[in-house]
Amino acid sequence: MTERYAVVVVGGGTAGLSAALVLGRARHRTLVVDAGEPRNAPAAHMQGYLSRDGMPPADFLAVGREEVAGYGVELVRDRAVEVEKGEDFAVVLAGGRTVRARRLVIATGLKDELPAVPGVAERFGRDVLHCPFCHGWEVRDQPFGVLASSPASVHQALIVSQWSKDVRFFLHTVAEEELSDQDLRRLAAAGVDVVPGEVAELVVEDDRLTGVRLGDGTTHARSVLFVAPRPVPQTGLLERLGAELHETPFGAYPVVDPTGLTTVPGVWAAGNAIGFAEQVVHAASGGYRAASAIVGDLLMTDLDAAAQDLDAAAQE
Repeated sequence: MTERYAVVVVGGGTAGLSAALVLGRARHRTLVVDAGEPRNAPAAHMQGYLSRDGMPPADFLAVGREEVAGYGVELVRDRAVEVEKGEDFAVVLAGGRTVRARRLVIATGLKDELPAVPGVAERFGRDVLHCPFCHGWEVRDQPFGVLASSPASVHQALIVSQWSKDVRFFLHTVAEEELSDQDLRRLAAAGVDVVPGEVAELVVEDDRLTGVRLGDGTTHARSVLFVAPRPVPQTGLLERLGAELHETPFGAYPVVDPTGLTTVPGVWAAGNAIGFAEQVVHAASGGYRAASAIVGDLLMTDLDAAAQDLDAAAQE
């Protein structure tokens, strides 16, 4: 036996819950499949979301789940492992359940692969950070380090100088010759110190970051380290459906229109499923846009079918 929904939302983060809220209010039977792995789980607070600035991400999602449930949206803690498109969509869950849907919202987000430096993973979201817009205010004016992962990390080192004038750019595995003259001039103009040499480990004392140690034993006193994780888009379901992807410097993401509609009819994507830089506020907006487009799409589809039935009846 399979259950049929108007819409199945795969992903119970901000984008998925935002879509579910709109769909529930539009009286569409909706299921949210949530694997419970939000990208911002390591962070103690989220910032930059008007009226929710500083709210713990877990609390934000808990409120969201309560709100959508109030409109009859069903939520299940499970993982979508397979999807097939026929007359409608069949979504197979890891727990063994199969559900069908007329439309899909894929809000599976992405995973951050952290640099393999001892201490980075353990401190991530605390004093090892990746987004100054998310955390810069909270650590302002402290001694910053920036761990290079490629020459493009220069941009991160320049951006974080907005929040501290004590910034050291650790080249790590990047050779200084790989930086352009313009990069070097901008780093100098921003007052960013360039430190060659591979980083061996982080120094942690009393459960706080106190330094960055290089392979030669030199230790630089730092209380904050910015890193650039490698984003890994979770596009498996979209690929199985045959969605067109486009390559970016930050991974391959689905080609979408302004509402999030992919190249597969009936399938929308939102949040970090469409790009690495989608913050919580963007994800909420993307889920809303996708859901409102789906409401219109379903309505017009049903009205066209009803009009055909009326035409057929009139000809009898």
